[in-house]
Amino acid sequence: MNWEDECYLLSKRKFRENANIINVFTPEKGKIAGIVYGGNSRKIRNYLQVSNKLFVFNNSKNDNKIGYFKTELIKAISPHYFNDKERTSALISLCSLLNSLLPESQPYKNIYKSFEKFISALNLDNWIILYIFFEINLIKELGYDTNLSIFNNSSDDNYSFKKIKIDSYNYEVPYFLIKQQIPNEITKLLIKKSLIFTRSVLLNKFFIPNNLIFPKSRVILENYFN
Repeated sequence: MNWEDECYLLSKRKFRENANIINVFTPEKGKIAGIVYGGNSRKIRNYLQVSNKLFVFNNSKNDNKIGYFKTELIKAISPHYFNDKERTSALISLCSLLNSLLPESQPYKNIYKSFEKFISALNLDNWIILYIFFEINLIKELGYDTNLSIFNNSSDDNYSFKKIKIDSYNYEVPYFLIKQQIPNEITKLLIKKSLIFTRSVLLNKFFIPNNLIFPKSRVILENYFN
């Protein structure tokens, strides 16, 4: 089966002497794996970086067997942030989460659009808040809505924290997440509490029930805001 599409590189691993198996996220095919021959060559290795936007040509005998990818670089994303540990960690974290949670060969166009929107906003000062909203949206798109709006109380401000219970789990949630408003002042405490909340939901609803390993890159990102 032959097809072609744009995509973002989610992961890669060495396969034999001069090839890689990569997982990509496409708007039409969702997450899908393929073999890239020559993937360890200098030319291809330089752009096979996690989060880079690629164009792939897939060739496979049938849908049940892994195909072969020919790849071209559309846009280099990761090199722009090699000197920014926090943003680099966020990119790797998002790609790792998508690689772990997305089922094979199922399109998630809303998630794809959200990912692109976050990439385009990564240079903004409030990028980490947008990252947190991406995770909340990802949780919803994967089938679990936290319904934070039901806990809204106009008397609380964006810098307070609210203890809530969702499906027998207790959480402490920064109030700006409940109101879905970006605070004027972004503190490390707000970020840390927000990341703890989304991590807890991801663990309780997806990773633990499905015996999945939580990405180390996501933990590293959270630790930058201690």
